[in-house]
Amino acid sequence: MAMKGFIRKFKPLEILSEEQFQAIHKATLDVLQNVGIRIEHKRALKLLESNDCQVDYGNMRAKFPPGLVEQCLQKCPSSFRVKARDPKNDLIMGGNTIYFGPAPGKQTVNLDTWEPREATRKEAYDGLTILDALPNVHFLPSYTPYFGFEGLPPVMRIPEICAAKIRNSTKWFFEGYSNDCEIFVIQMAQAMGIDIMCSMLASPPLTFYGEAVECAFRMAEAGMAGRVLPGGVCGATAPVTIAGSTVTANAEILAGIVLLQLMRPGMRIEVKDFTYPQNMRTGSPAFANIGVSLHGVVFSQIWRRYGIPAGMTTAYPSSKIPDFQCGYEKAIIALIAALSGINLQLVQGAIHGELTHHPVQAIIDDDLVGMIGRFLEGVEVSDETIALDLIAQVGPIPGEYLSKEHTRKWWRKEQFTPQVADTLTYPEWMKKGKKSCVAYAKEKMEEILANHKPTPLTASQERDIEKILEDARKFYKEKGML
Repeated sequence: MAMKGFIRKFKPLEILSEEQFQAIHKATLDVLQNVGIRIEHKRALKLLESNDCQVDYGNMRAKFPPGLVEQCLQKCPSSFRVKARDPKNDLIMGGNTIYFGPAPGKQTVNLDTWEPREATRKEAYDGLTILDALPNVHFLPSYTPYFGFEGLPPVMRIPEICAAKIRNSTKWFFEGYSNDCEIFVIQMAQAMGIDIMCSMLASPPLTFYGEAVECAFRMAEAGMAGRVLPGGVCGATAPVTIAGSTVTANAEILAGIVLLQLMRPGMRIEVKDFTYPQNMRTGSPAFANIGVSLHGVVFSQIWRRYGIPAGMTTAYPSSKIPDFQCGYEKAIIALIAALSGINLQLVQGAIHGELTHHPVQAIIDDDLVGMIGRFLEGVEVSDETIALDLIAQVGPIPGEYLSKEHTRKWWRKEQFTPQVADTLTYPEWMKKGKKSCVAYAKEKMEEILANHKPTPLTASQERDIEKILEDARKFYKEKGML
């Protein structure tokens, strides 16, 4: 038993030729062997040196022999399970299955002005209740739904949001790291008997900071799964070209994979593209630029070839409100990601970049994800669906199909029915108040909050979580950070 997700039933989209794939692969190995990766962690450098890497301790740079890289790639499982609080929500990563999750934001927005503001604790918890209820939210990423809430000290943001996810959903989730907070994240996962991944994030170009590597050691030692991602901005911290930025992103990820496999051979690893073009006018990441999708399709093709579960860059829009721009930006990124054969994709809830998220947007986006999922299921072709006997029976006019058992049996499977889209006729729409999908989504949000009750923790589990949070507060007080 596990979360179903969506299974792609046709060949994935590929845009690289074999020669192009080989050129990028060879260039990546060349960067690892001859340029190297800066790793600001002495224990990691010693581990690499003991496994035939060339290490310059003064510059904290390691160079990786191609043979070691290939060996570590082969140790990575091509598919694996991660445990959620409810076994029916476990994920099985890899293969032709894609899972969708929400795209978090630093803040919420005012629904009247669409201006950003910090969320309250209640809004954060309500946001998780809504995500728990949405059928096409299959997992919860780090910092979900917000990067914190009012009155929460910065060092407690990740532990408190982690606890909020555990309290308000039984879906699987992964988490971030900062200031040793993964210590308490791991403890919460162990107390719940679940799997968790903390991201090992590179700091482009070609660098891993010490806290990312220390988090990786802790995750490996706890028997958890690993997650490696780059984070380059093309033209700023990565080459401006898609091919060049793919090489540096892959080099950073492969270096992380080598480290994780040396820490614990056979470790479960998921990788993610997290690369954006730069907006050359503002200097900010160009969220929703078509380059995001081009880079992601190349990334997906390469990592399917490597046989490692992968995610694509989040479908963050550049728009600031749920408008036409927000819709087409998200739809293009999410659909192309799904067609490329990726395994994880973040979509629901983001309104602008990583800065804002709202449950109303998540509800609208859940319809978008449902449409994509239906497309991935493809077309069933059988004697029953071809319906030759029925066609002969109905014949030409005045024949009709509406009253037939075949229609009653198949229409829900063949079509996708959205929850909040406006699908009324013009007369119905005018009679019922001329509502938009945003208005319907607001109503749906209130309905979910009134009726959906996430599976609560037991009293013992709640005590365990609260004790771990109290230990975290004490830890940071002793460090003078709280």
